[in-house]
Amino acid sequence: MELLQTIAITLATLGVLVTIHEYGHFWVARRCGIKVLRFSIGFGTALFRWHDKHGTEFVLAAIPLGGYVKMLDEREGDVAAELLPHAFNRQPVLSRLATVAAGPLANFALAIVIYWLLFAGGISGVAPIIDAVTPGSVAALADLEPGQEIIAVDGEETPTWQALHLRLMNRIGESGAIEFTVKYPDSDVEYQSSAQLNRWLAGDEAGDLMAGIGVELYRPLLLPAIAQVVPASPAERAGLQQQDLIVSADGQPMPHWLAWVEYVRARPGQAMDVVYRREGGDYHTRLTPATQFDDSDKPFGQVGLGVKIPEWPEHMQRSFSYGFVAAGAEALKKTWSMSIFTLESIKKMLLGLISTKNLSGPITIAKVASASAAAGLESYLGFLALLSISLGVLNLLPIPVLDGGHILFNLMELISGKAVSEKIQIVGYQLGFFIIVGVMGLALYNDLARL
Repeated sequence: MELLQTIAITLATLGVLVTIHEYGHFWVARRCGIKVLRFSIGFGTALFRWHDKHGTEFVLAAIPLGGYVKMLDEREGDVAAELLPHAFNRQPVLSRLATVAAGPLANFALAIVIYWLLFAGGISGVAPIIDAVTPGSVAALADLEPGQEIIAVDGEETPTWQALHLRLMNRIGESGAIEFTVKYPDSDVEYQSSAQLNRWLAGDEAGDLMAGIGVELYRPLLLPAIAQVVPASPAERAGLQQQDLIVSADGQPMPHWLAWVEYVRARPGQAMDVVYRREGGDYHTRLTPATQFDDSDKPFGQVGLGVKIPEWPEHMQRSFSYGFVAAGAEALKKTWSMSIFTLESIKKMLLGLISTKNLSGPITIAKVASASAAAGLESYLGFLALLSISLGVLNLLPIPVLDGGHILFNLMELISGKAVSEKIQIVGYQLGFFIIVGVMGLALYNDLARL
């Protein structure tokens, strides 16, 4: 069931992004007088098809990993004389440029609309307050202290964990000073300090940003309080119920949920004496974890309990809302900053400052899409906007086969006054094809390696 849900969410996500992208091409092509022969979502065998009054065929195909808009073009077949004015290759270069660029621009437009809605509806987060600083780390050299709230990095405000992570991600692989602005929660006095980075986390795979600067952010203690008992599980058979608190196992105190999980996982099939607290009284039970196996066929214990998630302290919660116009301005700013961040990440990857192991393919996208949907509508829409921006930026790269390659050839024609020769275009498309297939293969390999 979970797999089917993940597949459904992934197909819906890709379907939205592809449809918006291709509709951008389609909409501008129609307004430039270009005849569109086919608008396809997916590749391969057509599952559904229909035609509109202009003769355009709309297709929903079997392989939902992309799509395309096919336009009338003399380079792809004979064109009737009366239709020549509507062929793509007969259009002015500016019309062709606009048509090609419209796909990526539609993805940016989608991101702007999503962010606009999110900002207008209000967003929330948790303040990044330091709980511990690692001796000798970047944070220690910058004299950061437990209890301080990091309110800005390099002059950019970081009111939430998400904002702080994004700002730190911008510094991956870089050298030079990193500047922190901090304050104590009960004070308005701000303190500035800095430390030096030297190719910070360069080449690391999915580096831990907080550990990288030597900071552990405060989070409420996750007590071993039971929020869910799986039916017919060892925990239910042992008599454990919702709202119970695990006190100890075999005489060892269980101060937090992770200690309990580690203790259980290390004892598959081994009976344990468990003390739990219910309504102020302590009780004993005998509990034997079921034996499960991980991907390496290594056994681990499992009892069938879900933890009660604690609430964040009110003074750490941050909420932001904007008026309709201000939300639009923030949406434009957010889309621009995320586009620049995506380009910078590609640049750093080419320079070896970011590991190519961070490339992700369809499996990772599926997992993140499913997880973000489970976290709520706000989380999913944020992921959809980010994915749409990534698709827009990647399609604008000057690689033949991608929209950016077509834009490059049209710009060359606009500047020189003559079209790029078909021989050069063919060689470019072949090279671009190998680049794209290679990158996709590496991304898929990384996905499988993570599994």
